[in-house]
Amino acid sequence: MKFGKLLKIGGLIGITMGLIVGCAGTAKQDDAPAPQAEQQPAEAQPQQQTETAMSSAASQYEVVRGDNLWNIAGKSEIYGNPYQWPLIYKNNSAKIKDADLIYPGQNFDIENNPSAGDVDAAVKHAKSRGSWSIGAVEQSDKDYLSR
Repeated sequence: MKFGKLLKIGGLIGITMGLIVGCAGTAKQDDAPAPQAEQQPAEAQPQQQTETAMSSAASQYEVVRGDNLWNIAGKSEIYGNPYQWPLIYKNNSAKIKDADLIYPGQNFDIENNPSAGDVDAAVKHAKSRGSWSIGAVEQSDKDYLSR
């Protein structure tokens, strides 16, 4: 009898831990938990693909919560190098008022084959930009955009 109860408790703990671990990587802070354990993985997969996928045909990237230009540029499907974030900034300067402030839902055009000169200029700017502040466009960013 004790062994049966122990198995039942162990099974519940395993299911609970599975739900906690399974939900941690896909749920947003303000999302309600899924009503049934079986539905969470099926629902999370399409949403994750929609949010983070870059359309290779359109060369676009849709910003999701928590993104910044550094992390976007560092993604292997974008440039694989976070120091190339100024390429995204320059290519989307009409959509980005401050390089330190982007918003979920924005769609950025991604230059698939930037020239070596453009890459070098972007990396140089990223490494020498200096301090930044949200809501203010730094003079070094203005200088970079005017090149």
